[in-house]
Amino acid sequence: MFPEDETIEGKETRRKGKRLAKNTQQIPEHLLQRVAIVGRPNVGKSALFNRLVGENRAIVVDEPGVTRDRLYGRSYWGDQEFVVVDTGGVMTVSKSPSGVMEELNVSTTIGMEGIPLSSREAAIARMPSMIEKQATAAVDESAVIIFVVDGQAGPSGADVEIADWLRKYYSHKYIILAVNKCESPRKGLMQASEFWSLGFTPIPISALSGTGTGELLDLVCSGLIKLEIMENIEEEEEENYIPAIAIIGRPNVGKSSILNALVREDRTIVSPVSGTTRDAIDAEFTGPDGEKFRLIDTAGIRKKSSVASSGSTTEAMSVNRAFRAIRRSDVVALVIEAMACITEQDLKIAERIEREGKGCLVVVNKWDTIPNKNQETAAHYEDDVREKLRSLKWAPIVYSTAITGHSVDNIVVAAATVQKERSRRLSTAILNQVIREAVAFKSPPRTRGGKRGRVYYCTQAAIRPPTFVFFVNDAKLFSDTYRRYMEKQLRTDAGFAGTPIRLLWRSRKRSDKNGGGGGTMRMAGLTRQRNLATKRT
Repeated sequence: MFPEDETIEGKETRRKGKRLAKNTQQIPEHLLQRVAIVGRPNVGKSALFNRLVGENRAIVVDEPGVTRDRLYGRSYWGDQEFVVVDTGGVMTVSKSPSGVMEELNVSTTIGMEGIPLSSREAAIARMPSMIEKQATAAVDESAVIIFVVDGQAGPSGADVEIADWLRKYYSHKYIILAVNKCESPRKGLMQASEFWSLGFTPIPISALSGTGTGELLDLVCSGLIKLEIMENIEEEEEENYIPAIAIIGRPNVGKSSILNALVREDRTIVSPVSGTTRDAIDAEFTGPDGEKFRLIDTAGIRKKSSVASSGSTTEAMSVNRAFRAIRRSDVVALVIEAMACITEQDLKIAERIEREGKGCLVVVNKWDTIPNKNQETAAHYEDDVREKLRSLKWAPIVYSTAITGHSVDNIVVAAATVQKERSRRLSTAILNQVIREAVAFKSPPRTRGGKRGRVYYCTQAAIRPPTFVFFVNDAKLFSDTYRRYMEKQLRTDAGFAGTPIRLLWRSRKRSDKNGGGGGTMRMAGLTRQRNLATKRT
């Protein structure tokens, strides 16, 4: 429970936090899971927060009520990164205003000169409820909860009430009971054993010295992984969710005809006059394989200059609705006309789809207008489309004639495939196998100074769109060309057709060996080093 080097481990945790702050590129915070630290006042929550994030961001004073707002900080352990949230103390025991003032240890004279005593007492009495709201908000937004208690003081009435509160409202979350202020490894187990009555497994720690924080972080990471697996299962079993397909394109390319052909009814006005469709119209539809979709037809997107010159407020609003439709869709069907050239506006639409991270398929409508069609014609046409729509090189192309219904069902089949691809998650083992083979085939180029980039390992941080984080020695050593190569290899070996993928590159020094986890590639390198050392001896 308490290895002799536990304090060293705690110091290493702090050093990792400092190194992390210097990374050239970090995972966006909205992709990271959150861990809330809660407990009654003065049990050492802020000290534990500082220990986990590796810097003194929270005020640590032996005085209740010092932390009144939520504090956020990144923490890293092994191959897991998460956001730690520090909260104010949860004060669940009812007290009179004077009792609250005594608990908070706040003088009624400091900083409140000239204010009547009754007003001061009322303001101070409101403080606990404000702090409790912050704590509740932190728990609501977090996946894991660290419930901190005071091992030296023993269980209190407030601890019991907080434990009951967590069990009643947050039993679906991963809760860890951290018994703080267990400075002695021998006494720590005895102090922690007093808290079994709270209904959680007590873990003795010392936020001050770092004792036990390694085991605590192992439990945090274990909880995050378990919850992530459960969330993925829930996503897969989510029967009520209907993916949205937005039908987007310039005016008069046949978007409404496609929608009508799919739903087999005239939901929108079909006319050769440009700009007939004014609203984003939703229609539910069941595909040929039984999948349900929500189809969004939109007004044609014209250049801003064309919209401005037309002077049509209605058209301008329709274009805005079309862009909003892209934002709220899962998959976008970008419709182009077979006989028309791809315009600058088509390129802008394609760039917006990629920027929003949406799945996409390119629908070449009015395919019947192309004379003397054959497989060679289609191949040349596809090459031309991909060359011009470079930001959507990964998007499948579907040829259709909506007015007759020819191949319209293929649009939904392709959209279903795209939705599955953008929701897919690779296992860490398969992902790192792909990365190893890509690096073996083409190593990162050396810089002028002779330095070479090294990829330690890679993890998938998110889906929709699939987002991958590469842990490397120095992100600056990887050129845009090499990053594009890695994306191409990921697509070649792992798929993800029809969806943009995000590659994030995060610097991490190779000397950071004691952080646990390390990754497949780094462990393979260490094994090779050991083998070489054995041969030399």
